[in-house]
Amino acid sequence: MSQVSERFSRDQMAARVAQDIPEGAYVNLGIGLPTKVANFLPPEREVFLHSENGLLGMGPAPAPGEEDEDLINAGKQPVTLLTGGSYFHHADSFAMMRGGHLDICVLGAFQVSGSGDLANWHTGAPDAIPAVGGAMDLAIGAKQVFVMMEHQTKLGEPKIVERCTYPLTGIGCVDRIYTDLAVLDVTPEGLRVREMAPGLTFNDLQAVTEARLLPPNDEQGARA
Repeated sequence: MSQVSERFSRDQMAARVAQDIPEGAYVNLGIGLPTKVANFLPPEREVFLHSENGLLGMGPAPAPGEEDEDLINAGKQPVTLLTGGSYFHHADSFAMMRGGHLDICVLGAFQVSGSGDLANWHTGAPDAIPAVGGAMDLAIGAKQVFVMMEHQTKLGEPKIVERCTYPLTGIGCVDRIYTDLAVLDVTPEGLRVREMAPGLTFNDLQAVTEARLLPPNDEQGARA
C-alpha cells in the first residue's frame, strides 16, 4: 500500500475536530484519540462534554500534579470539571446517549466504509479483546457521529474501505471522518473530500483509500 509523508499531527487533528463543534453542543468524546479534542475547545465557547461513566461538563486535562484520581473519564484519564458540571449514575448517562440527547459524538475506529458504516469495537482476531463500551449506543443515539482516526493502519493498509470486514458497531451512522490526511464528509453520493493535508493531492489521497472518493465541491475547495 502506498505511503505518504504529509500528515496532520494528532494535535492538529484534535484542533480541526474542535473547530466543527458549535456553541452550546452536548458532545461525547470517545476513548483514545478523541479525548484530545477537549484540550482544543476555545474557553469562550460553551460546549458540554459528556462521559458515559457519568459526567457532564468536563474541561481539559488537568495540569501535571493537579490530577484528581476520583475525577476520570470513561478511558480512565484524569479530567477537570467546569463550573456547573455534574456527576450522575451510569444508567442515567446511557439514557442520555440512547435518548438522543447528545448533539455530537467523536469516536475512534478500526474501519469506516464508504457508506458510513462504523467498525470500532473488535477486529475479529481470535486473540483480540472486544471492547464495545458505549460505542453502539453513541453511534445510534448521537445526532451526529464524527470519526477521528489514522488514515491507515500501522502496516499501511486502508482504514476507509468499500465495505467493513470487522464486526460492525453501527450501519450508516458516520457523518464526517477526520484523519491525519484529510477531512471527509459521508454523503448519499459517497465520501466527499473537504480538506487535505498540506502538499497532498487528490490522487495521493485516493491511492491510500480503498473507498472511492469524490473531489471537493468547486465552491468549497480544499485546503492544500
